[in-house]
Amino acid sequence: MSQKTFAFVVYPGLTPLDLVGPLQVIAGYAAADPSVRVAVVGETLEPTGTDTPLRIAPSHTFDQVPDPSWVLVPGGGAPTLRALGDEKLIGYLRRAATSAELMTSVCTGSLLLGQAGLLEGREATTHWTFLETLRAFGATPVRQRWADTGSVITAAGVSAGIDLALHLVERMRGADTARLVQFGIEYDPQPPLGPLDWSLAPREQMRPFVDHSVREGLAGQPELRDKLLAQQ
Repeated sequence: MSQKTFAFVVYPGLTPLDLVGPLQVIAGYAAADPSVRVAVVGETLEPTGTDTPLRIAPSHTFDQVPDPSWVLVPGGGAPTLRALGDEKLIGYLRRAATSAELMTSVCTGSLLLGQAGLLEGREATTHWTFLETLRAFGATPVRQRWADTGSVITAAGVSAGIDLALHLVERMRGADTARLVQFGIEYDPQPPLGPLDWSLAPREQMRPFVDHSVREGLAGQPELRDKLLAQQ
């Protein structure tokens, strides 16, 4: 039986939950489907720092998984914006997209898909604080938990990656399988403060963080920096 590979992309400074949340979902699905292989891919096999004390070691290099069937790109803050200038990372995404069935992202990972030229003319979403910056990559921003445009699917911020992954399992194997995985990870969100009330979103409090992330992450790319700041 030939295997298809689901590649989870690692790069310095990513947000762990963007990666690990959907990874846990897809790994649970793959455990019952021998036709699916899960790989965590990076430029090298060396442990990679994140925006927490946790370090993540890829299982494979980009070169070892040149043509994955599905790809997921996590996001983050300034390091993710810095990665927009990482030619090896962006090149890997661009090459993978030529044969992959699905290119997906969580949070600001969508900006990396945009930098690879994959969002032009598509609806897309990302973390709410960076939503308008998607226009800089030719995308139409939509405030949704995930935006499925066929071969490219983007998810909103951080925890939305779990929802995206369950959607992917449902899309690949149906609702019964997705529900089984959901019970397996006991995904039943009941946050102590209840669901988010978007009318109370702390936009002004978050703006300095966003501006700082863009200025720091894109210090070496002033043209792109100014383009993203103009979208805020």
